[in-house]
Formats: sequence, structure tokens, C-alpha cells
Amino acid sequence: MAFEGLTERLQSALSGLRRKGKVTDADLRDTMREIRMALLEADVDYTVVKKFVREVREKAAGQKVLEGLNPEQQIVKIVNEELTMMMGDEAVPLNQSKKIPTIIMMVGLQGAGKTTTAGKLALKLKQEQNARPLMIAADIYRPAAIDQLETLGQQIDVPVFAMGTDVDPREIVQKGLAKADELKADYVFIDAAGRLQIDEALMQELADIKKIAAPDEILLVVDAMTGQNATETAQGFNDRLGITGVVLTKLDGDTRGGAALSIREVTQKPIKFVGQGEKMTDLDVFYPERMASRILGMGDLMTLIEKAQKDVDEKKAAEQAEKMRQNTFDFNDFIDQMDQVQNMGPMEDLLKMIPGVANNPALQNIQMDDKQMDHMRAIVLSMTPAEREDPDLINPSRRRRLAAGAGRPIVEVNRMIKQFNQMKSMMSKVMNGNTGQMEQMMSALQGQGGMPNGMPGMPGMPKSGGNIGNKVQQMAMKRMARQIQKNKKKRRK
Repeated sequence: MAFEGLTERLQSALSGLRRKGKVTDADLRDTMREIRMALLEADVDYTVVKKFVREVREKAAGQKVLEGLNPEQQIVKIVNEELTMMMGDEAVPLNQSKKIPTIIMMVGLQGAGKTTTAGKLALKLKQEQNARPLMIAADIYRPAAIDQLETLGQQIDVPVFAMGTDVDPREIVQKGLAKADELKADYVFIDAAGRLQIDEALMQELADIKKIAAPDEILLVVDAMTGQNATETAQGFNDRLGITGVVLTKLDGDTRGGAALSIREVTQKPIKFVGQGEKMTDLDVFYPERMASRILGMGDLMTLIEKAQKDVDEKKAAEQAEKMRQNTFDFNDFIDQMDQVQNMGPMEDLLKMIPGVANNPALQNIQMDDKQMDHMRAIVLSMTPAEREDPDLINPSRRRRLAAGAGRPIVEVNRMIKQFNQMKSMMSKVMNGNTGQMEQMMSALQGQGGMPNGMPGMPGMPKSGGNIGNKVQQMAMKRMARQIQKNKKKRRK
């Protein structure tokens, strides 16, 4: 996952302040030196790092911060704010045309994920705005580029205009725009050609297409794994075409994350979307504030809430909540809950969105293996319908049968059933307001290595009392509460 190395280094640098009773100017200098090295190792542009460190030092220096209450938390807050500003301060929406269609030109080097991103964005607009997009296949050079776009179009049920590889891309775009008018499409995506590197022929072709199409949006698709090269690529395209925004892809890959921290500052153009997965739905709006919180290990509650709202069946979730309250939650509900959680993405990524998990030493190395989920599913599917509805029926002889049916050791069956019963009891107390006993049970589960090792229900929530990010977490919790209230008001209306 992107930023893991950077998060660890920043946490190490900032935690040094917490161990001191009083923060001096010398302590601040040492911390800023470590932060500078962490950013450089993450492949952040040198000039960007230099400016960032200067801004943080200027805001953090002085007696007001260093001699105030909790100076380390104030410094963390300043670092968080500067990270956010570096990446753009706030989310920037797509440019909209005053008359339909809105034309979006997708540009970038080969291999960055430009064609796939065009399909993901078309699907996102279709699902969220009930839009009628059209995609134009204007990349006649890359082998199978047109076939790829047509396949994506069929997959997401979006029309694709193509004229093959023997027609000039400029003519394809002209006729594609005429087709968009005919279909009354409200969004047009031009999948323009890419190259292995920027060259004059490519840039001239793109400049000609820009002149023909007069796009409302020129989105540069950049592979986040290319590090410093991503910044250079963005600068090159921006100088020649005047891009309007950036989409970062492969942010879930083995990347140091420097591109996300550099591109906005270097080009002065916003990152609008990020791709973090292979599914066609794996494209998210880029929120600088949320990304900064994640980089500092403070979680990302708002994104977690949005994922839950999008991927979880509200009616089914309400039924399960009522069953938890009445303590009648069974293994059928357990399987349904597991499916819904898995739809939201990898469990370790979801856990890191919870404030306190990413910077909690006991939980930093959580590995949620998909095979563990499969093993639990196999055990449950080996149960009879009666056993799934009434777990109390599962006596020792039945457990041996389940182990044989699932091909798992008996100790694994015993552990899963024990964890299930503990989770069921804990959630019943939560739903009925007994949070004191809930915290005791969570501590017990963590001590046993229980739920964090694979239980899909509610992973143990760490306490964050001594956490260096307390203030940032409180801000996140307040934002979450405000958002929940807004959602409630919308539903009432």
C-alpha cells in the first residue's frame, strides 16, 4: 500500500517529541531533519520538500507552540495542515461544460492506465449522475488499445466510437464528437494516444486534438509507482497542453507515494481522482485532507463511511443490527456480513482508515489473508442449516465433522466458534449501550490475537489516549459526526 514507508518514518520522527517533557528548538530541528529525510526517501521532489520543511518550521517555531500545552500535538497538527495544503487543500470536481456534452480528454504515457481510467470514470459518472457517456478510441498506435476500450465499454454498458487503426486520430475525434451529438451524450471521453516517453510527434497530435475538441477537461493519468518521473511527466504535459487535472493510478501498489505529494505543488494543477485497485469501481475522488490524515497514520473515517454507504446493503445491515441487539445473530448473518465487508476492499486497508490503528504498534503489522476468510467460509458452509441458525448445537463431535468437511484443523474450528460467540456477545452489549464491558472484551480479544487475525466483524479498536495524533483524530471524529447528521437530514427530506 502506498505511503506505508513514509507513514512509518513520519510516525517515528513525531513520536520522538512525545517522549520529551518539553520541546526545545533543538528538538524541533532534529524532528524536521527526520521529516525531510522521510519525504526525500519517499521520492518527493526536492524543491517541494524544501518548501514544506520551511513552512512547518516557521509555523512551529516560537514560544507559543513550544511552551504551550501538548506542543507535540500542535506540531502534528501543523504537519497535517501543511501536507494537506501541499496536495491541494480541498477536493476539486470535474469541470463542467455550460452546454452538453462535457468533453474530457485523457492523456498520459503508455502503461499509466489511461484507457482503464477512462472506463472507470465513465462508469462512476453513469452510476452517480445517471450520465450518458460516450468513449472515443483515438489511440491507433498501441496494440489492442481500441479492443481494450471496446471491451471495457461492453463491460460497463457505455458506447465506444472507433474507426480502426488506419484512420487519422484527428478525423476519429471529429466524427466521434458528431456521434456524441447524435446520441445526445452528456460526457465524451477521448482516449488519446500515449507513448513510452514524451516526444514531439505525440505532443503535436495531442495539441491538434485539443484544438479540434476544445475539451473542458484534460486529465493527465500518471502511474504513482514511477516516483520522480511522474512529476517530470506531469510538468512536460502541462507545459505543452495545459492540463486541468491529474489522475493518480496504482496508488495501492508498491509505491513510495512521492508523486501524490509533488505533482500539485510542481504543476499547480489539482489531483482529481486516484485509482486504488483493479475493479472498474476502484476510482475515488482525491481528498487532500483525508490523504494527509492517512499518511500521518490518523485514519480516514469519512472515506470508510462512504465506502460503507456505497457497498453495504442498508436494509440487510439494519436487520443484522437488530439481530445483534437481540443477541440472535447467527452464522448465516456472519456469512452475509463477511461478503459485505469484503466488497468494501482489503480488510487491512479498511482497518488503516480507523483512527489509531495505523499508528498503534500492536496493530501495525495486521495481515488479513484472504485465505483466512475462505477457511472460515468453508467451516460455515460445512454446517447444517440448523447449526448455522443455532450455533449452540455445535458440540465436540459436530466440530470434528466440520473440521473434516472444511479440511481445517479442529483447533481452527474451535477458535472461530469461540471468536464468533465473543463477537456476538460484544455486539449485543454495544447495541444495548454497555460500552464498558465492550472495551474489556476488545482488550481480551486483542490479547488473544483474536479478531485482528481474521475476524470480519468489528476489529479491536485501539485506545488513542496517548496518541500523538489525538487532536487530528478528534477533528476527524467531529467531521464524521457532522456528516452523519447531514445524511440523516437528507434522508428525512
